Amino acid sequence: MNNAVNDGGGAGVWSATGFRPGTKAGAGAGPGAGSPSGTPGGADGEIWSGCWVAERLGVELVGDEGLGELLGLALRRNPKRAHLLVSHVLGKHIPQSPAVVYGYGFALGLRVRDLLGEDEARRAVVLGYAETATGLGHSVADGVGLAPCLHSTRRPVDGVARAGGFEESHSHATSHLLLPENPGLLAGDGPLVLVDDEFSTGNTVLNTIRDLHERYPRDRYVIVALVDMRSAADLGRLDDFAREIGARVDLVTAASGTVRLPEGVLEKGQALVARYESEAEESAASDSPGPDGQTAPEAQGAPATPALRVELGWPEEIPDGGRHGFTPEHRVRLEGALPAMAARIAEALPSDARRGRVLVLGFEELMYAPLRLGVALEKLTEAEVRYSTTTRSPVLAVDDPGYAIRTRLVFPAHDNPADGPGERYAYNVAGAGFDAVVAVVDSTADTPELHAPDGLLARLSAHTPSVLLAVVPSYAPARPSTASPTERPSMLPEPLRGPEFSSYAPDEVGWLLQDLSDTRLEAPTEEREEAIQSGGAHYAESLPVEYQPTDAYQELFHSALAASATRIAQAVGVVTETVLAERSPRPVLVSLARAGTPVGVLMRRWAQHRHGLDLPHYAVSIVRGRGIDANALRWLAAHHDPADIVFVDGWTGKGAITRELAQAVEEFEASDGITGFDPEIAVLADPGSCVRTYGTREDFLIPSACLNSTVSGLISRTVLRADLVGEHDYHGAKFYRELAAADVSVAFLDAVSDRFDSVDEAVDAQVKELLSTDRSPTWEGWAAVERISEEYGIHDVNLVKPGVGEATRVLLRRVPWKILARAGAGADLDHVRLLAEQRGVPVEEVAELPYTCVGLIHPKYTRGATGADGKAVTV
Repeated sequence: MNNAVNDGGGAGVWSATGFRPGTKAGAGAGPGAGSPSGTPGGADGEIWSGCWVAERLGVELVGDEGLGELLGLALRRNPKRAHLLVSHVLGKHIPQSPAVVYGYGFALGLRVRDLLGEDEARRAVVLGYAETATGLGHSVADGVGLAPCLHSTRRPVDGVARAGGFEESHSHATSHLLLPENPGLLAGDGPLVLVDDEFSTGNTVLNTIRDLHERYPRDRYVIVALVDMRSAADLGRLDDFAREIGARVDLVTAASGTVRLPEGVLEKGQALVARYESEAEESAASDSPGPDGQTAPEAQGAPATPALRVELGWPEEIPDGGRHGFTPEHRVRLEGALPAMAARIAEALPSDARRGRVLVLGFEELMYAPLRLGVALEKLTEAEVRYSTTTRSPVLAVDDPGYAIRTRLVFPAHDNPADGPGERYAYNVAGAGFDAVVAVVDSTADTPELHAPDGLLARLSAHTPSVLLAVVPSYAPARPSTASPTERPSMLPEPLRGPEFSSYAPDEVGWLLQDLSDTRLEAPTEEREEAIQSGGAHYAESLPVEYQPTDAYQELFHSALAASATRIAQAVGVVTETVLAERSPRPVLVSLARAGTPVGVLMRRWAQHRHGLDLPHYAVSIVRGRGIDANALRWLAAHHDPADIVFVDGWTGKGAITRELAQAVEEFEASDGITGFDPEIAVLADPGSCVRTYGTREDFLIPSACLNSTVSGLISRTVLRADLVGEHDYHGAKFYRELAAADVSVAFLDAVSDRFDSVDEAVDAQVKELLSTDRSPTWEGWAAVERISEEYGIHDVNLVKPGVGEATRVLLRRVPWKILARAGAGADLDHVRLLAEQRGVPVEEVAELPYTCVGLIHPKYTRGATGADGKAVTV
């Protein structure tokens, strides 16, 4: 359900010819907080601050009558959207009265509180977007009054685990992190209020909701924006999205409208930006502002006087903003401290500035603290106080009254950003006639770069008689008592997803791996075998050369898939229903890469098919003798309840991985103090009788075992090598993009999924029977492997590979000695016999074999044990 809320009113069009009244369905006026005094808005003969762009590009702003008072237009170099909507009341690019900026956000918060009711407002959490809407989101939370707030950030912070993240596709800097100090802040089921400066396509907000809803489902969301600028094509998306996730989604805005863009506007805009930037470079040697409104560097030299530092006396217990969460209790304490802090700033101002024009300039994401200081200073002095902040966003400046960005100051980043050094900007400050500028930064940004001759403070000093510096201490979240600051990095990367990594769709699986695609890891099979058996290398330190199937073998795969798809579909249904009944109603599937990954995808598809569940699914690495990837477990624990994690694999052989996982989870609990992971694996087939959760215990051909990467999303087996995988890295793997022509990964999934409808009844009957059966592991497979190991003089269970799947892998990846086949085994072994013939490996029939087949590796293998024709010899 979607309910769009604004205040109702007239409509009009803002264009190069000025404002003309009109009508528009669904239009609404701005809130009662008032329009910005002295700001061109297109009414009463004033020049609208978007007419310069409108005249040159033919752009029109269509919407509520007050829309032109809220927005102007500018240009930026961006491959997706040349024009930029510039808010007059956000306090980012255009200096504005702090009371007006705060008033708009607070008024929107009051409307949210009225919409939700006091009880629901008390359960809500407000989330603002970095960097533009951090102050707006916090102001909305103040209006709601009863809710904590959080804002996304682009600044990683040591010791704080990520609770989520998302991409902002249209932005110049896309990655957002969610870093609450309290991991449970987003885990409640109360309403989530998401605040951005504008709601245009809706992609950013809907991506956030989708990401968080998958982890923390709730019944209600409220989207808040200063302006609703959706196109007609986007208006229905919110309703569709609400139905898709089964939640109510409300929209609260101050005004609504849209931008009419003529054909070719992007190319025209880019050309216009390029022209003005070129002219600006040509005028850089002059002492006057260039065509882009940027003062030439020579006119900006070192400051005449250094900035005066003001000690605010900021209370230590109050966070500097919502980066890690800000509670109603924090708000109460801040309200009490603001008057004294504003008084210290007022006392430090020169006497003429106290009755003149003063700018309080915030810093990128640090918008709320300087905004509240500006509001308090405005009440305390007779000065005309204005407020804006510095920004990462590069925008063309043009010194024209019909253009929203008149001037810009350029200076280097001064907070050691995670994405490296770069330019930062302050707009509409130069030439604005401020008698003093109070720069407010957090302590992380109080660096030598801030104070350098080309830094922000020097740039400001060239345009105002007095610069004051107020530093707010960067809030340091409490670290868990069990963790050391140097134990591990503050966050781990988000999962890799297709199509950038793997041929699976991005929602089918997220790979908790690092991409080693550009690293040469393959070694000749015989060389690998000799190194592994000699103890000179571990099997996970290199990769076998990917097997390229012959036409005959590919034909076998497809015929085997056609013959077994129904059988596999039934096993998928059985194991998934067992997991839902016994493990968790909303499990998080974690497949063991790579054999387990196709099974995990199929289980996810079954849950969607049968129950409409959209289960999270990730793939992680586990290495025999080395354990599971502990960093992947840390990421999972930070994003999901460990009790909901269900590990998934394709099949069991002798149960070595089952034992490996149990030991690894035990060691992880001891080292990290994180409990709740259940090491029992859910598998499609359990011929070794090693687990309780399975689809079948028959040893039959699962066609995904017939191939390597080309049936597993084009991903290699995982790699763990000290020179490639550091202490804080995920295990690695390669994406074989070059094998796309031979890829059957999705074809395998679709062939099995297409049989789901036909096996529903059989699945129900089998699950009912299994749930009433004693399924305790007997480890019969392990006993059989030990017996075979001794009988054939191998004396190493790791060189005995039981089951159709494991025997197939031996033929594809290792140097096999011989294959043992159960007497009378039929078509399930056709592909094994073909591979064995191609490699010169004998197939020996055995009367009472507990598996359909078993692959044996010679215990004393050397390359000398291979014949001159490259085929294995029988010893």
